[in-house]
Amino acid sequence: MQNLVADLRYAARQFRLSPIFSLTAILTLALGIGGTTAIFSLIHRIMVRSLPVADPASLYRIGDGTDCCVEGGPQDRWGMFSYPFFQIIQANAPEFQELTAFQAAGHQMSVRRQGTEHFGRSVRSEFVTGNYFDTFGIRSFAGRVLSPADDRAAAVPVGVLSYQAWKAFYGGDPSVIGSTFVVEDHPITVIGIAPPGFYGETLRSSPPDLWLPLQQEPLINGKNSLLHQAISSWLRVIGRARPGANVAPVAPRLTALLRGWLQNDAGFPAVWIPEIVRLLPRQTIAIVPAGSGVAAMKEDYGRSLEILLVVCGMVLLIACANVANLMLARAMARRGQTALCLAMGASRSRIIAQSLTESVFLSLAGFVAGLIVADAVGRLLLNLAFHSNHLMALDNTPSLPILGFALALSLLTAILFGAAPAWFATRTDPIEALRGANRSTRDSSSISRKVLLVLQATIAVVLVAGAAMLTRSLSNLENQDFGFETAHRIEINLNSPPATYSVDRLNALYPSLERHLLEIPGVENAGLAMYNPLTDNWGEQIVVDGHPKPTFSDNSNSSWDRVSTTYFQALGQRVLRGRPFNDADNSSSTPVAVVNETFVHRFFPHEDPMGKRFGMDLPENARTFQIVGIARDAKYTDPQNPVRPMFYVPLLQSVRYANPLMDMLEIRSHYIGGALIESRLDAGVLEPMIKKALGETDPNLTIIGVRTLKQEVDLSFDQQRAVSSLAALFGAVALLLAAIGLYGVTAYSVAQRTGEIGVRMALGADRGSVIRMVLNSAFRKVAIGLILGIPLSIGAGRLISSQLYDVAGWDPLALTAAILSLGFAAFLAALIPATRASSIDPIQALRVE
Repeated sequence: MQNLVADLRYAARQFRLSPIFSLTAILTLALGIGGTTAIFSLIHRIMVRSLPVADPASLYRIGDGTDCCVEGGPQDRWGMFSYPFFQIIQANAPEFQELTAFQAAGHQMSVRRQGTEHFGRSVRSEFVTGNYFDTFGIRSFAGRVLSPADDRAAAVPVGVLSYQAWKAFYGGDPSVIGSTFVVEDHPITVIGIAPPGFYGETLRSSPPDLWLPLQQEPLINGKNSLLHQAISSWLRVIGRARPGANVAPVAPRLTALLRGWLQNDAGFPAVWIPEIVRLLPRQTIAIVPAGSGVAAMKEDYGRSLEILLVVCGMVLLIACANVANLMLARAMARRGQTALCLAMGASRSRIIAQSLTESVFLSLAGFVAGLIVADAVGRLLLNLAFHSNHLMALDNTPSLPILGFALALSLLTAILFGAAPAWFATRTDPIEALRGANRSTRDSSSISRKVLLVLQATIAVVLVAGAAMLTRSLSNLENQDFGFETAHRIEINLNSPPATYSVDRLNALYPSLERHLLEIPGVENAGLAMYNPLTDNWGEQIVVDGHPKPTFSDNSNSSWDRVSTTYFQALGQRVLRGRPFNDADNSSSTPVAVVNETFVHRFFPHEDPMGKRFGMDLPENARTFQIVGIARDAKYTDPQNPVRPMFYVPLLQSVRYANPLMDMLEIRSHYIGGALIESRLDAGVLEPMIKKALGETDPNLTIIGVRTLKQEVDLSFDQQRAVSSLAALFGAVALLLAAIGLYGVTAYSVAQRTGEIGVRMALGADRGSVIRMVLNSAFRKVAIGLILGIPLSIGAGRLISSQLYDVAGWDPLALTAAILSLGFAAFLAALIPATRASSIDPIQALRVE
């Protein structure tokens, strides 16, 4: 302990006497440790951290699929179930003491407090079983949570508010508990407030604000209710295992029940049954741990976070190499002092201990500074990835695992950059070192420092090339042809009208809404739609008149949308052939459709589609719609993916189906969720006028959000922007660290060769030849790094190819950018010591000898 205390005091004194060295080393480590800690922190929160619930280790999810939000056919990897099948699960899983079902995705609803609010606000809700809070062991912050008694069809409608919504919307007013709220035109009583920090069972950017009993779903959704439909899967299931229970047998048991259910009781049309039977071997239910909740965000962000963690790890390696070079140079500069210590009887173990103590001292200082950097990088990442939403479940408060990771990382870096200097310190020959002549003292660390420098250059090339590829990919995504105009287009996302409204009432409401929007000053055009581009996606199987019946394995699905007559014009999406919709396309006319180019290529590859007929799902529907126009391809779904087949039907036109499921689908499609206006005014200026127009049309119409179409496009690339921006940031840091390392090695080399340079200049060498000599020496190391880095960059490009859009894994532009960037940084870093070397006075240099 006395030696340790003495070593710590000595290390602190040495660093105090060398403030520039100390600050450089600490800041270098802070960048590497801080960046890696920030990414690990986000990975921990998204992929590892348990839900804030009681005993998360005993929670299991029934099914592991992450599809969303309503499925009506085979899922293969099942993750959502209908309520009737959930009841079967309850009856056949005795290993669980509690099983709760909850809506796979939240639903935006119009909510207003009765007596105090005249207009509704958009609130994200979630239907859950009455034992939802009991299953997770959640108690209320105020009032009470839902109970099984609340989850009955005849029960008084009640709900539980989230703590965040209670604070944000109602200022924490305790009188909210027991108050009546109007939800989608239905009164419900708020009975309690959920505890702070509880965001539900799924980590997501928009957690629920209101939890409602599952049995109240028919009240809210009316004819669109999913509760008693056997064919519609829309619920996820989590259970709490009994103490000591073995859940392994549950999966095969439920899988067998599911396969029998699909054949006999799921309510599929008879024409689908042969296809269902053929696909049965692929239909499975897995039982997976659910301590961290539903892993939807884990699958969405997992790959990107892994890339960033690798990037940060490479920056950390560069930082360690940089500090190791500094420590090596410091050790060689102090070799005379070390030799004197050895000559006076100091053991080699004491020399090593002192060197490692200095490394640990530096790393702990880097740990403290790294926590500050980690906080800044974490905030930057959240702002980049989630700037459109308040992701309250992700915060920057350091947890014990994060602090432990950062500390362990700091100690590991101490070993990495402290081992070589410690070893070289013990290799000093006292007699050789004490001679004091630079020519006779061989620098045994020279090769190691050069190797570390080559390593830095190699990693820097890989990082810069990868960042360049990701940046080009993001640029390609943002500047692609979306098939519609984004300039001067304002997108309005609406809460769907209340389910109590009939289709006839909706058909009278929509023209009035369009007129009110057009009356807003500055609005040039307006259109309504079931959903806007990049916000949703309805898809059905297509059956074409005169074509063979499709199978589930065929590529026979198409997205579709219901739009008003002016929607194409408002969006700036051209109709290439035929005609757009007009006022004659109403409930009394023949059902018509406009299809996109991909729809034509998919379903009419060798024939003219104009006038042809098609329908959805069932063979008897093959003559439902007549094609009257072909619209230009447009990106309505994920803009990273190719354009899907798409068809559009008129907003005010209805189809009568004999099949009750198809009839329900038809009715649901009339409840719009989107509007689009063309205007040169700012979205913020228009929003209050839009709210006023909706309120004048119908007080139950509420807005989820108003933004420009360009903003909506940008929001689609949050994740890619975060990865690209941070990769570029860390690439720049890698370049900076590599340049600092090259500068340090070159400066040290010049100092070591002062006498040689003096002799050369005394013999007639001019300043230019000295500069060239120093630069050549520096660029030889960089060239080796480039030679090693280029094939590694190509390999890295192939590894991240799934994250790239319209950029090849072997990208000449990215490689050229990396080579030029490293070359320029190396030139600047080597030029300073080279210029200094050319200014050496030969007489002064020779006196050193």
